[in-house]
Amino acid sequence: MSALHKTEEAVTEIITKLNALKNEIRKKIVGQEETIDQLLITFLAGGHALLEGVPGLAKTLMIRTLSDAIDLKFRRIQFTPDLMPSDIIGTEILEEDHATGKRFFKFNKGPVFSNIILADEINRTSPKTQAALLEAMQEFEVTYAGTTYPLERPFFILATQNPIEQAGTFPLPEAQLDRFLLYIRILYPTAEEERAILQSTTGKVKQVINKVIEGKDIISAQQLVREVHISPEMIDLVSRIVRATRPGNSEVAYVNEWGRWGAGPRAGQAMILTAKARALLLGNFAVTIDDLHHVAYPVLRHRILMGFKAEAEGITPDMVTQRLLEQITPDRSNKIK
Repeated sequence: MSALHKTEEAVTEIITKLNALKNEIRKKIVGQEETIDQLLITFLAGGHALLEGVPGLAKTLMIRTLSDAIDLKFRRIQFTPDLMPSDIIGTEILEEDHATGKRFFKFNKGPVFSNIILADEINRTSPKTQAALLEAMQEFEVTYAGTTYPLERPFFILATQNPIEQAGTFPLPEAQLDRFLLYIRILYPTAEEERAILQSTTGKVKQVINKVIEGKDIISAQQLVREVHISPEMIDLVSRIVRATRPGNSEVAYVNEWGRWGAGPRAGQAMILTAKARALLLGNFAVTIDDLHHVAYPVLRHRILMGFKAEAEGITPDMVTQRLLEQITPDRSNKIK
């Protein structure tokens, strides 16, 4: 059997399992197709996601349902103002060897030592506690008392935050925001979707979620994502888009006028990886301009900082991204995702 045929078989198997995963999620989540796809793209690309939406849009339920359908360890951390770093990464406790009577310190691992972490309302806790996740998110390891503990792969942090009721919250610093591969914004459902939600959640039928994919399948899929082809022209285009987000350097006058800071090289890496993941999710093995346009909004949303004047006039990063795509790739229609 040729290497190409083996790859095609692997892609077909992964796509089948991902479609089964989406069907399991749909048992409890009505609509939100774009959000579900972006979550799966995050998994395929091996990154973390930040979900933002007003209360009641099923952010937590979506992540719980996703974890229920995957055969991996799942932990939920409810972030509160009094949460300490040790509540996340763990702490040392003094134990005694009953045979020798000697005492020793043993590291008790915290909830971060799981495969899927739901960091619920991450902006409700202090910067010190938020920072406890930084090493885990970037290096996939935790250091405590000079000892480094590797985290089991696959490893995903899916964080949620509420855009309203900001009193008493601690906005995530830019350095930590940049560690999130995608910033997913959840919108209100359509009238038809809302009717279906009301009908399906107020009856007596309880949907059972089956585990349809394993951790090794996700690791295999992540390896396949790296093999998805992207042309040199597409890479140049990604570079142009990212560089155009930087005020003072941008080829787009709109950015120079409204922007304060632009995206770094990590944004380009994220755009290419997530575009590859989207292509694979659709059963393709090459990145298209459509893939880049779909991932540009959640990739750049938290990496473009607006100036005070822009904020006063209601100019958002999504609007800047839309202008960038319109000017740099004018042959394709755009709309805000």
